[in-house]
Amino acid sequence: MTDLNRTLLYGEGLFETILWRGRTKKLIRHYRRLKDSAYFFKIPCPSFEEFVEAIEEETKGQKDIYVKFCLISEGDTRFYAYPENYSIIVVVRPFKQLQRARLTLSPFRINSKDPLVYHKTMNYLFNILVKRKALKDGYDDAIILNELDEITECSSSNLLILKDDILLTPSVQCGLLRGTTLELLIERFDIREVRIGLEDLLEADSVFITNSISGAVPVIGFMDVELPVRYDILEDLNRAIEEENI
Repeated sequence: MTDLNRTLLYGEGLFETILWRGRTKKLIRHYRRLKDSAYFFKIPCPSFEEFVEAIEEETKGQKDIYVKFCLISEGDTRFYAYPENYSIIVVVRPFKQLQRARLTLSPFRINSKDPLVYHKTMNYLFNILVKRKALKDGYDDAIILNELDEITECSSSNLLILKDDILLTPSVQCGLLRGTTLELLIERFDIREVRIGLEDLLEADSVFITNSISGAVPVIGFMDVELPVRYDILEDLNRAIEEENI
């Protein structure tokens, strides 16, 4: 019997969103995360060369473009069966760079014990609901809390908080996906991974969101509270990100 699409049937699949600039150091981080998650879910995974060639075939020489690499799980239709094969879908489109962000608080919460929150899976409905609600309410995105009222992440970005000249980011154990951009910033800067509450955000000297497409973006407001921006820190963050994207 031909393998069937388990991603379509059960959401069992993975993806990476990439600012495509060719075979950069940043690209290796994306592949490594994809491979680690594929190992966790027992999904067969392409080699790095196949990963890159699939993207190159779709981008056709274009650079500075949004790429979504999808690893599709295939196999037995029984939900508990292990996948036996994979296929690849690459989505390419232009994107609009986010310059600044206003955030709200999501009414939906993450449970830190849910293993799915630690992987970039094709089961993305939770994130979709968070984003849609934020946009409907007039914001760019929303901060998601866990079951302990701790800040985790936004629908498609990580958070950095500058407080007393110290950069803080929510601990992974709170229930979040560590982005490849946050990963490289942790390696370059003295960023402390801690448990963060909303009071920390409201007392911050500056707040940033980070992801692979927009880099580091200043948060200028949280709900009805205006937030200060340290543009010197923002410049340092984006300079470090740029160095891995060339």
